[in-house]
Amino acid sequence: MTVTPKRRAVVSYENMSDELAAAFAEKYPKGYSDYFPDLMKYDKPDGTSFYAVTVEIPDAIYLVKIKVKTDDAEDLERWLDGEDGDDADGNDGDSLPDDNISQYSNGDDDVADGE
Repeated sequence: MTVTPKRRAVVSYENMSDELAAAFAEKYPKGYSDYFPDLMKYDKPDGTSFYAVTVEIPDAIYLVKIKVKTDDAEDLERWLDGEDGDDADGNDGDSLPDDNISQYSNGDDDVADGE
């Protein structure tokens, strides 16, 4: 019995076929941000890199490229120094990407130690 190897390809998240998008939605029902361990960095020969997740359909295995913004050391330094103004992405620089930190509270913050 001859086994035909699956086709392998790279596609961007925005350009997925309907079949691939359905497989992606099945593998990552909450979106890929909940599955960061699956997100891998791939280096290209020209020195640049991209991030992707693997998604398999019956006839192929795809690397689906995901846009990831990594921290820029200069932006971080400016934010830590409290400098105002827009950063390269047009953010105001005054807030963290997720400034709704109340979602991380367990409600026990008002309880003193030893009580």
